Amino acid sequence: MAMFTLIDIVLLLTTVVSSLAGGLFYAWSCSVIPGLKKLPDNSYIEAMQSFNRAILNPAFFVSFTGTLLLLPLCVYLSYDQQLSARFYLLLASLVLYVVGVFGITALGNIPLNKKLDNFNWRIATEQSISLQRRNFEGPWIRLHSVRTYSGILVIVLEVIACLMH
Repeated sequence: MAMFTLIDIVLLLTTVVSSLAGGLFYAWSCSVIPGLKKLPDNSYIEAMQSFNRAILNPAFFVSFTGTLLLLPLCVYLSYDQQLSARFYLLLASLVLYVVGVFGITALGNIPLNKKLDNFNWRIATEQSISLQRRNFEGPWIRLHSVRTYSGILVIVLEVIACLMH
């Protein structure tokens, strides 16, 4: 029977939490975005404001920030004098997560979410609601696509690292 080392356990846990985060972004791309596109502008803004508030919960933070905490630990634990392929896979995964998932979210999606949250569509004109949607939707989806693809690549790199001994 094989014994799991500390790095094996931490890497497995990291892969699970990053898969939850990446899976959320993927599922959002496959279901929520296409559904929202069909809504009228005021309903779209109301829905996005609601989603952006609801996502700020412990379950999301466990996967989203858990990956940010566990991946550096994986890189550290996999470091040794002979710098293995596992180390480089995890280092690449860390950089990709920090820049392509966390960074894009923190510096791109969240500022757009906050700006949208401050928009009161209930007292706005139809024209300003339409403009607000146009200024939000396209940029937000482009940023979301980057973090989704980055999240998928992070998972692939971690799975490959899991399979290496």
